[in-house]
Amino acid sequence: MTKKQRVVIIIQTLSALFPKAKIMLHYSNSWELLVAVILSAQCTDKMVNRVTQNLFQKYKTLDDYVKANRSEFEKDIFMTGFYRMKTKHILETATLIQQQFQGVVPRTIEKMITLPGVGRKTANVVLGNAYGVIEGIAVDTHVKRLAKRLKLTKHTDPEKIERDLMKCVPKSMWLRFTYLLIEYGRAYCIARKHNHAACPLTKALT
Repeated sequence: MTKKQRVVIIIQTLSALFPKAKIMLHYSNSWELLVAVILSAQCTDKMVNRVTQNLFQKYKTLDDYVKANRSEFEKDIFMTGFYRMKTKHILETATLIQQQFQGVVPRTIEKMITLPGVGRKTANVVLGNAYGVIEGIAVDTHVKRLAKRLKLTKHTDPEKIERDLMKCVPKSMWLRFTYLLIEYGRAYCIARKHNHAACPLTKALT
């Protein structure tokens, strides 16, 4: 079975299991999405949504972030973990977007990855969900783990995994594919030791 044939089965199986698979972070514009994605590093979406519910009420505009007090902001996002680094990235990014991009989150991956703390994963998530711009596949921890288990890549480096996936996943599914694997990783094929024979894709692919 080729990788492309495996992908067809994977997409069909997971689409049936998770017909509503999509991003779980709450946001109302591209900047809020970028903030939420940065906060989501090493943190659950549920916790990020809990924090941003208050954060987005307190900081309503990009300018509010540019003028934010750093120590106060650290307290505001403390529960997401790594709060000092996340504060640094978010506030510096706000300033950069205001100064270099006329206050608008960039619409290309080349410009997105120039922002502090923004790599291809974050850029792909923001571009795809905020603008419908699909330039790649977001490789988070679930995607990284499952892509290898499902024999779609032999690599462990996210960018190499992304390139492998882009070759075998139809471009029309690049955005959704990430969320299908995330849902599958949460519900069935978890990171902890378990009976892989019982996983739906194990049966579908044999």
